[in-house]
Amino acid sequence: MNVVPRDLMTEIPVSSADFRGAMRHLTGGVSVITAGRGKDITGMTVTSVTSLSVEPPTLLVSINRDASSFPLIRRYGAFGVNILNADQLDVAERFAGKAGLKGADRFAGARWVTGVSGVPLLADALSAFDCEVEEILERHSHGIVIGRVRDVRNSTRSAALAYWHGQYVAVDQDEDAARLAEVSVPSRGRRGI
Repeated sequence: MNVVPRDLMTEIPVSSADFRGAMRHLTGGVSVITAGRGKDITGMTVTSVTSLSVEPPTLLVSINRDASSFPLIRRYGAFGVNILNADQLDVAERFAGKAGLKGADRFAGARWVTGVSGVPLLADALSAFDCEVEEILERHSHGIVIGRVRDVRNSTRSAALAYWHGQYVAVDQDEDAARLAEVSVPSRGRRGI
């Protein structure tokens, strides 16, 4: 593979609109990040959660430094990651600011428990992670927050909420597998394949 030296490449700026349009093709799982303690709490809807390490269990989340959650994550050194199930569209929209709710008001209408670090965790999430901040790397408009997982709560539900092409979609393992089976290629054991 030939690599062109950076000084020989012509830099063509990528517009924000083009970048956002391209990123809409990437399907993302929907999570709510929670931060703070007691009445000093807030949260936000994100699709930017990823596993960083299994040993030790560590997550990475990218958060806009202007978001209300960012200073609380810095102050308390902890955050929650709540992976939403397909029935929690209302929670996703509330924490995305659709109704204009802010801070503790976003938590109304859902059941919350307090994690070991003191952060609120969604009781009915597919999975909820209680994380201690290991490091925050600030780049451009965002902070890349690395969190050591201190506790995990899993549910038995299987349908997840995802975000694709600017809208929320349900991903259900059982229903989607059945739909794929209806249109899939016959198995190799059948004649003619």
